[in-house]
Amino acid sequence: MEELWPRPDPEVAEAIRSLCQQLLTETDALTEAIAGPTLTAQNEPALLSDASLVEEDLHLNRSELVQWLTSNVQRPGRRVEPYVGPRTTAYIQDLVSRGIAPDFVGGWRVALGIGWRRWLEECVAHCPSRDQLVEVLDVSAKSLVQYAIDSVSAMREASLAAAMGNADADAIALIQLIASGAPMTEDLAEGRLRYRMSREHVGLVLWTDDPQQAGALDEVVATVRSAAVGRSALVARASATSRWLWLSDSATPDLRHFRKIVAKAEDVRAAVGRSGHGLDGFRSSHQDALAAQAMIIRLGSARRFTAYADVELIDGLTKDRAGAQRFVTKTLGPLAEADAVLRQALLTYVQCGFNTTRAAADLYAHRNTVERRVSRANELSLVKVEDNPTHVAAALLVLDIAPDITAP
Repeated sequence: MEELWPRPDPEVAEAIRSLCQQLLTETDALTEAIAGPTLTAQNEPALLSDASLVEEDLHLNRSELVQWLTSNVQRPGRRVEPYVGPRTTAYIQDLVSRGIAPDFVGGWRVALGIGWRRWLEECVAHCPSRDQLVEVLDVSAKSLVQYAIDSVSAMREASLAAAMGNADADAIALIQLIASGAPMTEDLAEGRLRYRMSREHVGLVLWTDDPQQAGALDEVVATVRSAAVGRSALVARASATSRWLWLSDSATPDLRHFRKIVAKAEDVRAAVGRSGHGLDGFRSSHQDALAAQAMIIRLGSARRFTAYADVELIDGLTKDRAGAQRFVTKTLGPLAEADAVLRQALLTYVQCGFNTTRAAADLYAHRNTVERRVSRANELSLVKVEDNPTHVAAALLVLDIAPDITAP
């Protein structure tokens, strides 16, 4: 790339290298500080509502930060060439295929503001003289601003290339319109997607945390489609690491077989919406599944299969993580840190309508054993189950999904 300003003096170059080496040890914290505000600044609701795309955007923020810091360790104060790797290219293709056009300029503007303030703090703390501070800030400002300009240009070029090579854009764009609530007739949707709409639908989201395991997603999709005898199945490639599915039937589709399929695929996770009829059901079930996926990712949960109907209350409780942590601690007290077997016994007991015999059958344990565990769990809990079973059950469910939520 063409160099647009003079090479810095050796002392200034060494100062920049040292500062970048220090900040490289803080990349995770810096990425977290930058990612949320830049995501909002990109002003794209479809991006914000998809947890898989949000994860990819977080990865993009981290890779851009690391690229600038490592380049300035190797060549301090010089122009930095953006790196658009395979994962970034796949992310751009996913955005284009779904008609999502984030405001990259707005995102970079916010990222520069946050990153530059952190850079200023490091420079002021470590530059030994006023003259060196001025030189370091002058050179690094040129490098950082030019890097933002070059990165936005690279992203636009990648978007154009993806648009030219996207053969399935029309179908995916139509799905996106339906899912977002745009007016649509069932006849038009059925004709364009070749999927029956005037039936019961269940929306599913499949995803993997590892982009290298994307092939496992397609294997699960293929197995689901082959098992969907007598049903319609619609599949959309939502991103490199996620797939959207809809299953429809004349009655509510039975997902027990699907759950077994997911259980056999170690690297794949699934979220399922509540069933619904027609276009509205198609849309609402999909939104449920997206909400369940977002909750699992937000809480860092290892749960593999999540039905939104089972966790809707927990989704609302945990949108504020600190508030959820307080709720669990103030409800359960010492029970929150006790043996998980005790918590599971009390939760199952409540879910079985306070019937010890049914709880024992569900837990594959002797009735007396369950009684002892329930009694001990209730002793440890600050709020007693007989006083407020709803709060106790909700707090136990939060811990069941996110066992580490009470950790510092």
